[in-house]
Amino acid sequence: MRPLSSQSIARPPRPGLAVLAAIALSVSGAASLSAAAEGDREYGAFLSGECVTCHQITGGYDGIPPIVGWPPETFVHAMEDYRDGARPNEVMRNIAARYSDEELAALAAYFGSIEPGSGAR
Repeated sequence: MRPLSSQSIARPPRPGLAVLAAIALSVSGAASLSAAAEGDREYGAFLSGECVTCHQITGGYDGIPPIVGWPPETFVHAMEDYRDGARPNEVMRNIAARYSDEELAALAAYFGSIEPGSGAR
């Protein structure tokens, strides 16, 4: 039996540029979602005035769903869905359309930090 030379060993195929690009995009998308979830809580408190005009800061429900205590990612996704028209509520669509990604992340951090029933500000 002959020893194998380095030329006779088959190398696994290298991933193509398209595969590497897809991986990079999925990783960067996850990173941006993570960054979006890490908004500035104090800025969110500052921006929250319009929200708490309808949504109770205590987390109570009186026909308007509560938004306190939500995981920040869930809050951001919901607001993006309103902004993009995926959720059918014209009032929320108009409100969400005015917020930047940074502002949505800040609101998510603020409302996510409040325990339902606490009424904390």
